[in-house]
Amino acid sequence: MKKSLLFPYFFVVLLSTSCAQQPDLGINLPKTLDFTVETVVEGIQNPWGMAFLPDGGILVSEKSGKLILHKSGKNIEIENVPEVYNRGQGGLLDIELHPNYKENGWVYFSYASSDGDDKGGNTAIMRAKLSKNKLVDQQVLYKAVPNSTRGQHFGSRLEFDRNGYLFFSIGERGDRDVNPQDIKRDGGKIYRIHDDGSIPKDNPFIGTNGAKMAIYSYGHRNPQGLAVNPETGLLWEHEHGPRGGDEINIIQKGKNYGWPIITYGINYSGTKITDETSRPGMEQPIYQWTPSIAPSGMTFVSSSKYPKWKGNLLVGSLSFQYLERLEIKNNKVVYREKLLDAMGRVRNVRQAPDGYIYVGIEGKGIIKLVPK
Repeated sequence: MKKSLLFPYFFVVLLSTSCAQQPDLGINLPKTLDFTVETVVEGIQNPWGMAFLPDGGILVSEKSGKLILHKSGKNIEIENVPEVYNRGQGGLLDIELHPNYKENGWVYFSYASSDGDDKGGNTAIMRAKLSKNKLVDQQVLYKAVPNSTRGQHFGSRLEFDRNGYLFFSIGERGDRDVNPQDIKRDGGKIYRIHDDGSIPKDNPFIGTNGAKMAIYSYGHRNPQGLAVNPETGLLWEHEHGPRGGDEINIIQKGKNYGWPIITYGINYSGTKITDETSRPGMEQPIYQWTPSIAPSGMTFVSSSKYPKWKGNLLVGSLSFQYLERLEIKNNKVVYREKLLDAMGRVRNVRQAPDGYIYVGIEGKGIIKLVPK
């Protein structure tokens, strides 16, 4: 049963920021857009990832390890899903279709896996095909090591770029002083591979002794948002800071994004992590949130169904339980707005092939924003 709620007004969110690169936004007037919120998929506690099939079905990953196919108003549980390490922030995570899915049928997954010699788990990337509501032809393309019993910072988003490369993120697994700045170790990185898991010959650390060849950028904390800007083709990323210092970055080949040497955040206890917010050779975020919104999921709006939002960035907030709309000019955030206030922890947001915006909300499922 589909449900609709009328949301005639939105209100601006004014959150403080200390980023030296971002001037005071001067937001003082709300903008409005009438639309209804339609519940599309119910009965999913933590809708981490979603992918839209050509036949109108929606694949939704439940962090606990279930993969749901929503089709013709019904939820079907897919069989033969890989066993996940369901601990803390780990579990069954993102889903992405191959750009040529109609021809080859490949579906890509990120998940926490306990495969390996060490106790615990770490992020893995797999591809498989759907056949009669079952996953077949499973191929593990990447598995981060070592395993850890820590429950935090698995990442992990998936995104294909215009050239067919698959990018994915792995968080630093809570080992901030070791993993993110060491290219010989997994964790705290953005990776780039071919669709079959092979390593591109022009990846930045090819030929560096001991380096993980799949690494594309490093110095990240816990990236849970990846999206290609449809206007520029550049890969945008956001990641969780600690207490303050959530970041939006444009990912560049071989660059160091600084964590934990530079950050605008502090420890959860209130103590300092570092006195440095910048250092030569380390990239600055194009925007940072202080206080932290705990960002999860990210999409650019290009659909004609939301003409006033074209080129905007949508980001979910876990902490404050809303969807944030950010207007971008010249790679700078110039306006922010709070949408879907208090609807729940927004885990994911995607623009689907039908042009509508779909939002995954913990405890509710998947909703669709339908302009009036």
